[in-house]
Amino acid sequence: MKIVIIGNGIAGTTAARWVRKLDAAAEITLVSDETDYFFSRTALMYIYMGHMRRQDTQPYENDFWGKNRIQLCRGRVQRVDFQAKTLHLTNAGETLPYDKLVLATGSRSNKFGWPGQDLDGVHGLYSMQDLDAMERHTAAGIGRAVVAGGGLIGIEMAEMFHSRRIPVTLLVREDSFWNSALPAQESAMVNRHILAHGIDLRLSSELDQILDENKDGKADAVVLKSGERIECQFVGLTVGVSPNVDFLKTDAALRINKGILVNNYLETSVPDVYAIGDCAELETPQPGRRATEAIWYTGKMMGETVAYNITGSRVAYDPGIWFNSAKFLDIEYQVYGDIRVPLPEQQEALYWEHPDGEKSVRIHFDKKSQAVAGFQVMGIRYRQEVCERWIKEKTHIETVLQHLGLANFDPELYREYEMDVVRTYNQQFQKNIPLQTRRGLNAVTRFLKKMTG
Repeated sequence: MKIVIIGNGIAGTTAARWVRKLDAAAEITLVSDETDYFFSRTALMYIYMGHMRRQDTQPYENDFWGKNRIQLCRGRVQRVDFQAKTLHLTNAGETLPYDKLVLATGSRSNKFGWPGQDLDGVHGLYSMQDLDAMERHTAAGIGRAVVAGGGLIGIEMAEMFHSRRIPVTLLVREDSFWNSALPAQESAMVNRHILAHGIDLRLSSELDQILDENKDGKADAVVLKSGERIECQFVGLTVGVSPNVDFLKTDAALRINKGILVNNYLETSVPDVYAIGDCAELETPQPGRRATEAIWYTGKMMGETVAYNITGSRVAYDPGIWFNSAKFLDIEYQVYGDIRVPLPEQQEALYWEHPDGEKSVRIHFDKKSQAVAGFQVMGIRYRQEVCERWIKEKTHIETVLQHLGLANFDPELYREYEMDVVRTYNQQFQKNIPLQTRRGLNAVTRFLKKMTG
């Protein structure tokens, strides 16, 4: 059986690895025009910041692919003939036949038709080529960079320039950073943190056009909707990503909405064709999950799931309870379960914030049943398996609070704030809930074991 996978990101690479684990005889070809070898896309920023070398971002040695009989093809797919089961590449008419095809084409940075968006010096932050462009322009000299987009990619790019002491302006269209995902208190916390680092944060500011005043094909200034002009030598477009599917829209047999539509077994509308990762759009996503999730771990889960379905098992994709993590400069962020903005009418919110303004704990729970629905922590680490179990078992908020120390990631290295969280709950809801810290819980456990022999 010939299996061809378009895309060597985390989804496509995981699919190839798991197909090989499940089928020793399959012929596997991994096609990509981005890089020769799979790399960790989330590590792009660390290469630029000098924390990692490019080779450090490759999880596998170069001989891994030959040892596992996974053929690598460096090339761009121009067209897919689904009837003939053949890929047509731009490489001098080269073609690739397949028996099973996996579309793992990833995302592309959004562009919204701004004048000047295709000038040299205007780039997103998604591909290795985007990183190359940042390095090239940095070497040529950047007096100021402007980054448009108030989400995770935008703050990453701003931090990258800041790490090299390049002045950077971060344009956020909304009145607070990433307030579509962060509740007001956490969003305000990130606003303060960005400004404290010396980054020029512009809230309620929107890009209007990018200028080439020197008429040399390069960006040298931006104009905002307000009319303000900002001189710059690099413009980062980080207003989200979209499924990379345009080259597939020529065949009506493949159903595409925003992404390639798939069922719960990751099958597309075309027989023997599957879609996974950022380019896939689930027709019936599970409750609490989005139809398209451009997240590293979901791509990995989809890659493993599709391998089972390709090799003869019938396995439904199940991403489980929503979680995500990120870093806003020095503030770590974790979210587990249902933390929606705005707060749903049927939920209550417990929110505690440290006096330093850089740490917080948020727990959402159901008003009627008092079952916890989600956790969000800033500047503190909580254990995923503990939080997910409480959510899955619909644990009462007061039971959670009495054992909140169990979620503390490493109480021996990090300070515990669970007592403060419980005090906040007691004050907010006029209760009197006691708490054992994680250290206290461990002491009780050791005592009981000793007493029972």
